Amino acid sequence: MKLHTHQTLKTESPQPGVLVVTLNRPAVRNAINTPMAAELLDIWTQLIADPQDARCVVLTGAGDNAFCSGADLKERRDMTVEAWRVQHELFERSFWSMVDVPLPVIAAVNGHAYAGGLELSLMCDFIYAVRTARFALTEVSIGIMPGAGGTQNLPRAIGERRAREIILTGTPFSAEQAYAWGLVNRICEPGQLMSAALDTAQTIARNAPLSVRQAKKSINLGMQMDLKTGLRFEVEAYNQLVGTEDRVEGVRAFNEKRRPIFRGR
Repeated sequence: MKLHTHQTLKTESPQPGVLVVTLNRPAVRNAINTPMAAELLDIWTQLIADPQDARCVVLTGAGDNAFCSGADLKERRDMTVEAWRVQHELFERSFWSMVDVPLPVIAAVNGHAYAGGLELSLMCDFIYAVRTARFALTEVSIGIMPGAGGTQNLPRAIGERRAREIILTGTPFSAEQAYAWGLVNRICEPGQLMSAALDTAQTIARNAPLSVRQAKKSINLGMQMDLKTGLRFEVEAYNQLVGTEDRVEGVRAFNEKRRPIFRGR
């Protein structure tokens, strides 16, 4: 898909239907500054409005050391209280808009993910990480607290009690621990991370795009409902697919023993 030009992000489409978004400030461990937050918001807003030919997104960081170290504290060093709040409102919109992205977003965590970096990865649908990656929500150690979803997404991912310990101590944990706790879906060797993430993204991109989007929506919204309401919502989402051309193509291809060609219609 055609995206706006960005200074702190790199975008590419290495495979049909797959969009790779790279946090591109490696000199500062891909810390999120005001321009990066604005550019992330721009990308998510574009994908919400019109994904075009994109069917899956991989979010990663530039370099070998860090996925994202969180907010750029050098930029924040001399901020007034009002300027800090204004900036954080931008951060909030940037992070929260990810919830509404209709496409699956895979975090390919290529290095440490601290503070807002971990929160950013938690906003993704699932996470692949290199074995050397470490994770932490360190905000309480500098006089603030997680403010980009950490206190909400981490307990949902690994359970309330373990999340309490991580958030209240600010102690880092390893990729192996993250995998054992269900935070990370797959651990990869450093040279294999992107190939693994892209293989999964390509698998998703080959599936019926309307089906993938409806399934993601059903999971996201259904998890906020009681079971009976969630089951009813799932059926409503399912029924939206019955009349699509892709459903007809999928069944026809199965019976003809060939790979279906889905067009998102």
